[in-house]
Amino acid sequence: MTRRIVLTAWSVLCVGVLLWPLAGAGALIQRDMVVLPHPALSLSALGFGDLPARGTPQDGILALAGLIFDATVLARVLLLLAGLTGAAGAAALARHVTGDDRLGPQLAAVTVTIVNPFVVERLVQGHWSLVIAAWLLSGIAWSGLTGNLTALTVGLWAASLTPTGAVLGIVVAVVCSWHRQRQVKAAAGIGLLVVLPWLVPALLGGAGTGAGGATAFAPRAEHLVGTAGALLGLGGIWNGAAVPASRSAGFAVFGVLLAVLLATGIRRCPRPLLVVAGIGFGIALGWWLLPGAATWSLTHVPGVGLLRDAQKYVALAVPAFAALAALVAERRALIAGAVVLLAVLQVPDAPRAVGVLGPVPADPAWARLAEAADGRDVLITDAGTIITYRGRTVVDPRAKAVPLVEPGVLRVDGELTDNPNPRWVRGVESWRAGDIDAVHTAGIGVVVDDGAVHDLGGGPRRGWRWWLGLGLTGVWLAVPVLTATLRRAPAARRTVRR
Repeated sequence: MTRRIVLTAWSVLCVGVLLWPLAGAGALIQRDMVVLPHPALSLSALGFGDLPARGTPQDGILALAGLIFDATVLARVLLLLAGLTGAAGAAALARHVTGDDRLGPQLAAVTVTIVNPFVVERLVQGHWSLVIAAWLLSGIAWSGLTGNLTALTVGLWAASLTPTGAVLGIVVAVVCSWHRQRQVKAAAGIGLLVVLPWLVPALLGGAGTGAGGATAFAPRAEHLVGTAGALLGLGGIWNGAAVPASRSAGFAVFGVLLAVLLATGIRRCPRPLLVVAGIGFGIALGWWLLPGAATWSLTHVPGVGLLRDAQKYVALAVPAFAALAALVAERRALIAGAVVLLAVLQVPDAPRAVGVLGPVPADPAWARLAEAADGRDVLITDAGTIITYRGRTVVDPRAKAVPLVEPGVLRVDGELTDNPNPRWVRGVESWRAGDIDAVHTAGIGVVVDDGAVHDLGGGPRRGWRWWLGLGLTGVWLAVPVLTATLRRAPAARRTVRR
């Protein structure tokens, strides 16, 4: 009982030091994270907008929730549940690989899973749903290794809030289930269901990913350890502004030392976990070492845009790190303490770094614009993909508040990574030329020009794509129920035969 209390308390502490800023009231707005109380249920939120469906099904789920209650509450709850579930999954994985219930290995596994540079940097960047996926991977790995299909289903489903999370979860689920062929098929089937909200729009000729960004989004070197060392410590995000100050001061060295210590247990680590980690490091290192091949792939190979931000695939190493932490920690208590200490020293200022996640008040003008738009597409002639709001550099929140015709253009460090949205360009050109009919024909019902709102009439776009997107989001929500029903059906047939 004491062991369980200590493990639970430590898990809550690890999660709490990273999520404490979310306790405040307001909208969650930080870089790529824009969660408003009541987002628009637009074509973009459902995956069929003008730009790639990078936020599906996440945005659709939040928009549906926002019809009933404050969607920011859902985002906070999901993060908290994912953190605590991820800690429980890491502890279960530790028990599995060590074969016992000792406290030290479990504490070590929980620490390296929950508190690591990947999680901290991605939280600061606003990739909250990707953090959810990273936290759940150890539990998914444990489910695959032990044959727990129920836990595998729930973990894979929850990780798939974002396309990258779905890919990470599927890779871990399939590889860790490889010795159980029926489970591999089940994992693949569940994986197919959870990717439908963004896979179907892509197959139906949705917007492609920007052809640039191979170098702008490549893994980044960190002080004293370089790029390879940063990746080895689960750091190296492309945006230096999202890196905690301690990493720039040389604390990334502790991540390399931790990786070296963990490597001493590699012979006892389950092979599937090592394979998964190899895939993750291979993608990240390949993108960094072969920029020419990366650029060519983005231009010529459909779907490779998912690999553009290649550093995020080091998350695939988290289950292996958790298992290795448990294996080396079981040797003696002193080593367990060293693992925990090194993990913390990688990002000792994590609680301070995540302070930027503190909620901020939503601009009342967004609600007024949403009321004026009444579900119709809005063109803002001077809009930018990235804006400054309350001193924060963020994705334009109006893209979530209303069905916005997004500009689409994006530059990172001067490099054009995403081209302008052709519909936005045509709409602005037509408006400035006084061709109102052309603007209206483009499906635009409201134009905001120099702060003035112009109502062009018409109604919301509710064609078959909107309904299909809504249906696919519904399918995603129903995945746990669908899989549970399919699992019960054979059992029911066997009972009848008897």
